[in-house]
Amino acid sequence: MKTIFKRPMRPGLCALSLLASGFFHNAMAAGTSYPLTLENCGRQVTFEKAPSRTVSIGQSSTEILYLLGLADKVVGTAVWIGPVLEGYESANAKIERLADNDPSFESVVAKKPDLVTAQFQWHVGPEGIVATPQQFEELGIPVYTSPADCIGKDNSGGGDGVRNAVFTMDLIYQEVRDLAKIFDVEAKGEEVVADLKKREGAARAKIASAQGKLSAVFWFSSAEMDVDPYVAGKKGAPAYIMSALGISNIIESDEEWPTVGWETIAKANPTMIIAGKMDRRRFPADDVVVKHEFLKTDPVASLMPAVKNGHVFDMDAQAMNPTIRTIEGIETLADAIEAAGLSK
Repeated sequence: MKTIFKRPMRPGLCALSLLASGFFHNAMAAGTSYPLTLENCGRQVTFEKAPSRTVSIGQSSTEILYLLGLADKVVGTAVWIGPVLEGYESANAKIERLADNDPSFESVVAKKPDLVTAQFQWHVGPEGIVATPQQFEELGIPVYTSPADCIGKDNSGGGDGVRNAVFTMDLIYQEVRDLAKIFDVEAKGEEVVADLKKREGAARAKIASAQGKLSAVFWFSSAEMDVDPYVAGKKGAPAYIMSALGISNIIESDEEWPTVGWETIAKANPTMIIAGKMDRRRFPADDVVVKHEFLKTDPVASLMPAVKNGHVFDMDAQAMNPTIRTIEGIETLADAIEAAGLSK
């Protein structure tokens, strides 16, 4: 480690430094000025004051609000993949869950929200199955959508959408900072972002020696066990996880979750299979136990070296979506690689 010797600061410069520091502190302490207008997913969204009644449609958006200390501003949630972030069980239990999956427009409006947050445009978007942003805005309810689901992504074709730009955590950090500004808690937003960045750096360093040696496929689910599985494309959150850890993705599709046959996957021979674990039971393969049983018994999948060698690792499915949990996914996979001795 280098030792750096600094010259004593001259009194004039010291005064200027203190003045600048004070200015910065005062700027940070000044808080949000209302009305506040933000650009969000190609729309202008205006807030006359900090919201006090929020309905959050999407687990990640809900958890960001909790991390920002805003659980008391949330009056309803929906669209849950798995358990809430550890430490927020009590706060979450006090808030009405409108639906595990897709809430109705009426159930959201009945909570009299002054903000609706949406994790996916599939729920609230131009063709949203819950509503369009305009439907809420006609009632005076602003909508904020996660930038991770609209920036660099085309959702017009239905399904999970196609990414035309690679996902990075900067989109999640933008959401954290936007929501912090909307609610006038910007300092807390910066604290949350700094913690997530620190955790990612530590996970990257843990298996730095494995850079370029490993490959993987991320299996989210399957509509039926006898059809091709939904696996991670090359530009979504799992791709970011793999890139952070120097792992090659065997899937080349730009789709968020393309379907790819097991014969094709086996031919690519990934070092690891990452299996999504979730509470959701929309499809049979949502159950990670079902995934493991399939891999052991399927005539093609069972012969893959990754399966034979026990290199099938579970990961919370929320980490496979572009969320704050993506950092948790990097940590989970780094730990699994290290424990399996694959980083040597």
